[in-house]
Amino acid sequence: MTITLRPALSDDIAALWALRTVAVRVSCATHYAPEQIGVWTASPVPDGYAAMLAAGGGIVAMQGGIIAGYAMLDANKQEVDAVFVDPARAGLGIGKRLLAALEQLARGRGIARLHLSASLNAVPFYAAAGFTALREEAYAHPSGISLASVAMEKALTPA
Repeated sequence: MTITLRPALSDDIAALWALRTVAVRVSCATHYAPEQIGVWTASPVPDGYAAMLAAGGGIVAMQGGIIAGYAMLDANKQEVDAVFVDPARAGLGIGKRLLAALEQLARGRGIARLHLSASLNAVPFYAAAGFTALREEAYAHPSGISLASVAMEKALTPA
């Protein structure tokens, strides 16, 4: 089935957050304790989501009328805020397409270098896309827990 990309809308927030919650529960279970995942997935939608979407920073992958994944760019921080794919649709290249579209969006906004904090399970995905690991870090999640992660960056070639 064909995958199409479109801008994320504020009406999508609940569906995006639900997809993210499932993705974290399934994809991160190999690298994080159940207690961490429980707190992580119980957290509410961040206040900044609506603003990022209003600024045009969200991209949604659609497959047959269903949201298959999404990516968020925080242009102010020059940061990949999120790339999540429905675990039932993993391995179809949706994450790669979303990240490439996010990089194109960043280039269009004059961003020369993208940063992110990768969950441990996502490090190989970002490395395959050309991101370089800078350091291991403890990500202070808004829920109050600390998550082991890897700070990564990628220089974007001009459009």
